[in-house]
Amino acid sequence: MPTVRPATSADADAIWSILEPVLHAGETYALPRDWSRRQALDYWFSDGHEVFVAEDSGDVIGCYYLHANQRGGGAHVANCGYVTSAVASGRGVATVMCEHSLQHAKDRGFLAMQFNFVVSTNERAVKLWRRLGFDIVGTIPKAFEHPRLGFVDALVMHRRL
Repeated sequence: MPTVRPATSADADAIWSILEPVLHAGETYALPRDWSRRQALDYWFSDGHEVFVAEDSGDVIGCYYLHANQRGGGAHVANCGYVTSAVASGRGVATVMCEHSLQHAKDRGFLAMQFNFVVSTNERAVKLWRRLGFDIVGTIPKAFEHPRLGFVDALVMHRRL
């Protein structure tokens, strides 16, 4: 079972190796497919993002960030982004990271977690988030341009902590 810990600057290469294929594929994140290593890591480690990695036997096999979804009156709702390495796909890494993030967000005083833009064709993620208690609270029609499927819906998913 993987363990989750705060990321350090020493994890940058491992995090990039996880992010790069996902960003370049362009199927699950509304981020530029042509981002460089520096651009992707600057985003992942943005001010206000707490970054964590999932490790198994010393290898980083997943990463996520947590931050307030909005400022001011919306700062009590957390938001996260998760990516699992291809070699660890299907091994429960995303489940472990999400469970960790839910507890960490609660410990930090957040009252809920919201995912603003879950690509509807990312069926594994949608199924996992629903299993972990998230509800689909909105659908944004044709909001994501999938590289193979064209324009597809994005979902807003929410869960109270």
